[in-house]
Amino acid sequence: MTLPPADPLPDPPVLSDAARWRTFLWLWGSQALSVLGGGLSAFAMNIYLTQSRFPLEAQKPELAAALALTGLGWGAAAILGAPLAGALADRWNRRRMMITCDLLGALLLALGVLMVTLGTPPVWLLTLFTVGLGLVGTFHGSAFDTSYSSLVTRDRLPRANGMMQTLWSLSGLLSPALAALLIGLPALARQGEVPLLAGVLAGLPDGVALALGIDAASFLLAALVVSRLHWPQPPRRDGGRGRPSLAQDMRFGWTFIGRRPALLHLLLTFAGVNLLTSGVGVLHPLLLRFTLGTPADGTGAALATVWTALSAGGLLGGLLVSVTGGLKRRRVLGVLVPMIAAGTAHALSGVAGSLPLTAACVLAFGVMTPIMNAHSQSIWQAQVAPELQGRVFSVRRLIAQFTAPLSTALAGLLAAHGGAGSILLWSGTLMAVLATAQLLNPHLRRVEDPLPEAPPLTA
Repeated sequence: MTLPPADPLPDPPVLSDAARWRTFLWLWGSQALSVLGGGLSAFAMNIYLTQSRFPLEAQKPELAAALALTGLGWGAAAILGAPLAGALADRWNRRRMMITCDLLGALLLALGVLMVTLGTPPVWLLTLFTVGLGLVGTFHGSAFDTSYSSLVTRDRLPRANGMMQTLWSLSGLLSPALAALLIGLPALARQGEVPLLAGVLAGLPDGVALALGIDAASFLLAALVVSRLHWPQPPRRDGGRGRPSLAQDMRFGWTFIGRRPALLHLLLTFAGVNLLTSGVGVLHPLLLRFTLGTPADGTGAALATVWTALSAGGLLGGLLVSVTGGLKRRRVLGVLVPMIAAGTAHALSGVAGSLPLTAACVLAFGVMTPIMNAHSQSIWQAQVAPELQGRVFSVRRLIAQFTAPLSTALAGLLAAHGGAGSILLWSGTLMAVLATAQLLNPHLRRVEDPLPEAPPLTA
């Protein structure tokens, strides 16, 4: 398969700039509902497993296995399904693909409501449920990520990507509290403290089904919004040759990235960062409990403080990029400089010595993360033609994210033989050193230069 020339990012020819931006805002709003609903259901499922299915101390092994299987099911489906999702995003109409995924997501969540209200579903069925949600999410994400770059002009890409980063941070900040409120509503209704729909709510064992139902409604509302929007679908250009097979399309992203060293170096940098930092879910509880000496009955509150600081920092960083619009030139500096700062904050969180200082370091890490992510996304969107983004971005997602589960496993192994604080210190230091070294990398410094026409490749 011969790679077509890497053209610069064109502006859509039909809609005016103002109309494109309005369409993006509506699209962003629909995604905001879906992301918040997804956060509610994810938190609610964990509560369901912890409080309803395996509440006893003797069931700790079963609980750990259930949490691991459901989490792994979602993550594996999302990562391994990415190449197929990306290939189809470039072959199919992306708007229709998003609507279809929204409807399938609503259907899956409706089935989830039935599962948790009508019986006691086995863990394997819950795992299949999360696998289905993971697949729907990665197909929807491939269509969405490649759609809004056709709506947003090049100079507004960092602002748009900052807004997207804000969504995830806002969900992380609000979803646990909202889910906890929803889960407690049936008990409050049985006490007569919730007059609205008291009869319906009182009949539920807990609010898990309510959270899943709200997530399903968010999918339906998102589908309705997207069905009312229209944006240009970039035409495929296969160089006058016949349309490649689906298998060739799935290989295309690998060959595209492999022949562009600057993008490959940027991608491998993020894969390295994910390897160094994605184990915080394991390390933070251990740091608080054993390094800072938090009492056992206070670990939950301390952990909530730290993770709230992380989400609040992400929200602040996303808002900063959204308001300022980010860097217009040399955006690679908007990746690497915040990456150095984030690595430094990550390292200091391991030796801060107190909960307030640890939370402050985590907050700083959270601020830097959306800044570097937004600038990286803007570079990729500007360097990859819209009709190629599904195939290329899916491989990008696969390579960047496959190190995250490795990081979690590695953090667990290292923490069994050393202190969590030391692991955070050294992983953050390595992250800062890696980012500093990339500032001297000639390939990465040229990542925003116009891409030359790629030599012929066969796939």
